[in-house]
Amino acid sequence: MAKANPLDGFTVDPATLQYIGRDLQRPECILAEPDGTLWSADARGGVMRIAADGTQTFIGQKSDSRFGGAAEASAQSIEDKYTHGTLPNGLAFAANGDILISNFGTDLLEVMTREGDTRTLYDRIDGKPIGKVNFVLRDSKDRIWITVSTKVNPWTTAAASRVQDGYIALVDKGTIRIVAEGFYFTNEIRFDAKEEWLYIVETTGPRVTRMRVGDDGSLSQREIFGPDNLGGYPDGIAFDAFGNLWCTLIMVDQLIALTPEGDRRVLLDDGRPDTTAAFRKAMAEGTVTAEMMTATHGSIAPWMASVTFGGPDLRTAYIGSLRGNRIPFFRSPVAGLPMVHWR
Repeated sequence: MAKANPLDGFTVDPATLQYIGRDLQRPECILAEPDGTLWSADARGGVMRIAADGTQTFIGQKSDSRFGGAAEASAQSIEDKYTHGTLPNGLAFAANGDILISNFGTDLLEVMTREGDTRTLYDRIDGKPIGKVNFVLRDSKDRIWITVSTKVNPWTTAAASRVQDGYIALVDKGTIRIVAEGFYFTNEIRFDAKEEWLYIVETTGPRVTRMRVGDDGSLSQREIFGPDNLGGYPDGIAFDAFGNLWCTLIMVDQLIALTPEGDRRVLLDDGRPDTTAAFRKAMAEGTVTAEMMTATHGSIAPWMASVTFGGPDLRTAYIGSLRGNRIPFFRSPVAGLPMVHWR
């Protein structure tokens, strides 16, 4: 008899949500440590360290790159704000505890110490600029995987027209190479428990695909996982210990889960029916605009962008966002799959 899915009958009651962090700027990606510390990407050019007791410290990038200091996080157009100046996006811990940063503003893969000293790891592949670096992930073999959403500038053009030029690169033994390409705005990636499959968010797909991982880091057997249209732009993903893949749908502001069988379940819906309907229509017609994206958001975690499991039992789920200034969290009925830095 099949084991019951711990998400059976589960939805998030907004009234039970708690919040941590204050005055955050674009907490897109969140890392959790076993001692309760959270690290959140910050649009001022660095990360916010939030202790378990809520005490927070901003750590700005002190960069050796040619791109200068932090981006101005005031009123700017959506294109300017996310394409000029340093803008930490995806985060991961290096083996020594430093923070790997995929910089969505400067198109760099960086590493930053916990004091803020930052250096560029890679800015080019095969002699060409990397492109719009989105996410970074480290595996159990200490290899670094990055996603590049598009080479189109501004990126909002790629989001509106479903450009299929995203790719995945692998850093292994000091060299970087492209291992898969031809994705619709590549976003977050995650491994399953055995690191046999790499799950890939194609934001403008709008879908999740997966590829089998070879011993040498090669990727093959690409296939769609779950519905071929998730009903919104998927952004962040995370596995739980049962094998459900949790996924945020940015702009329509939904948290969903794909069961091991690929069935879609809505766990939290904070979208506005009017803007969600208009956005989905534009998605289908290929007419999404920056103004339309700006008009869509909920109130809990505006532009819901990521989900992270933490807490001593990995059953606290944190939601990251692009337009929020705090981090909502709730208790999950199932623990998250431990990431490599947790083991």
